[in-house]
Amino acid sequence: MTVLDGARERRVRTGGVELCVAELGDPHQPTVVLVHGYPDSKEVWSEVAARLADTFHVVLYDVRGHGRSTAPSPLRGGFTLEKLTDDFLAVADAVSPDRPVHLVGHDWGSVQSWEFVTVKRTEGRIASFTSMSGPSLDHFGHWIDKRLKRPTPRRVGQLLGQGAKSWYVYLLHTPVLPELAWRGPLGKRWPGILERVEKVPGGGYPTASLPSDAAHGAWLYRDNVRPRLRRPREDAYAHVPVQLITPLGDAFLSERLYDDLELWAPRLTRRTLPAKHWVPRTRPDRLADWITEFVTATEDGRSGTGANGKHADRFGGQLVLVTGAGNGIGRATAFAFAEAGARVVAVDRDAEAAARTAELSRLIGAPAAWAETVDVSDEQAMEKLAARVAAEYGVVDVLVNNAGIGLSGSFFDTTPEDWKKVLDVNLWGVIHGCRLFGRQMAERGQGGHIVNTASAAAFQPSRALPAYGTSKAAVLMLSECLRAELADQGIGVTAICPGLVNTNITATARFAGVDAAEEKRRQQRTARLYGARNYPPEKVADAVLEAVVHNRAVVPVTPEARGAHLMSRFAPRVLRRLARVKPPL
Repeated sequence: MTVLDGARERRVRTGGVELCVAELGDPHQPTVVLVHGYPDSKEVWSEVAARLADTFHVVLYDVRGHGRSTAPSPLRGGFTLEKLTDDFLAVADAVSPDRPVHLVGHDWGSVQSWEFVTVKRTEGRIASFTSMSGPSLDHFGHWIDKRLKRPTPRRVGQLLGQGAKSWYVYLLHTPVLPELAWRGPLGKRWPGILERVEKVPGGGYPTASLPSDAAHGAWLYRDNVRPRLRRPREDAYAHVPVQLITPLGDAFLSERLYDDLELWAPRLTRRTLPAKHWVPRTRPDRLADWITEFVTATEDGRSGTGANGKHADRFGGQLVLVTGAGNGIGRATAFAFAEAGARVVAVDRDAEAAARTAELSRLIGAPAAWAETVDVSDEQAMEKLAARVAAEYGVVDVLVNNAGIGLSGSFFDTTPEDWKKVLDVNLWGVIHGCRLFGRQMAERGQGGHIVNTASAAAFQPSRALPAYGTSKAAVLMLSECLRAELADQGIGVTAICPGLVNTNITATARFAGVDAAEEKRRQQRTARLYGARNYPPEKVADAVLEAVVHNRAVVPVTPEARGAHLMSRFAPRVLRRLARVKPPL
């Protein structure tokens, strides 16, 4: 049984075929039409549709020749973009005769939907379009022409790269062979292939008609690809706001295909997703959130989603939790994610500081921000926090374990109590965060990213930082181990390693083996040193976002951190000699 088994169903006749149309949600709400790709049926949208149905009138239909819709006769010439446009208009007129619909397409559903939003006869019938994993054939044709007429090494490389990704298109143009393959072993093995290669839950989607669907769908390519690529339209401009969602791991389409899309879609919102091709099955939660946000913005008369900071395409709408967010690197990181349109959970043991970070995050651009108070070293408190966040805000997409404390002093001056306090916060706080929030990410099965704030002290020994350096070295190794373990689950792990950053950690750092007056003097002197260095925490925050976007493992941030990291690999003896130098305190 699937979500669609409870849907209202109707038949729509058009152009000699009968389309099977399913509806969910309140018909009085804005209508969202979901168009599936190849070799799918409308069932591919079931998880997305279920999430949208609480807010919208959701419509799905089997494209002609797929699922429970009938196929044209003859097949040749029966799948042209013009006839697919006729089908869409017939469905739109049946389910929403008085209001324009919001269109969502994936794969070939997106390819044909680009036709719908760029032809004159659909103007006024479509309110917005969300596209994923399927370019306009006209835009693709112009993309190819530009690279053939003005070749450069980069453009030739892009052509060759996309040409390799399009291997299946050539095969689908061969006579008879695709039909034989789909009705034979490929049709039987396809669900298993999707499960192994694309990590599609359950091997795909329920459709007993897959072999015939796929055989019929070969004509989508034969009827349209070569004619449009040879003679792309010059007036293929989108007459509605467009949201482009690009899976970064798409095996069939290069990101570069959309480089010039603003020329054809002036009201364009870009999103990127660390996922493979079949995102309606692997990331229905993220798609539903982004579709809801985009449709709501369009209905309210706004174009786009409101997020315009750096990497808004990547983090808009995502849930990000930052510990130690009350000040310094943690606050700057929360702000950077807020500017990118993420929902932010600011966590700090100082309730007032956490609340201020959340308040400012909302002003900066976060669609939502919340403050939570916790001591990260308290296991039970962290368990309660993880349960509360999951219940009230959802599963975290990005976790930043940033909370930490400083401690300086010789090994023999560092007491067991000092060791325990530093390790409890700097190491166990990270362990608690990774274990609790990381487990939620893994159980959700839709990827995520963990960022652990280590330090240049993790690979740069110092006679003055035995406890602090040990805690940060442990965080670095923990991050590397977790990265290896969680890679198969699509969860990235990064260790951020700053050097001297101008934050107030120096005002609260402990100095072992000295009295209170001397500790105060050293705190002030260290604060002046860090202030003179004046490396802002905002640069570390930028490095955090870049690290998540590019899934980097270890990121030394400041120049001295990068230098020490290089020396630890290529000149460790020099670092050991430097470690003997007594600090001028």
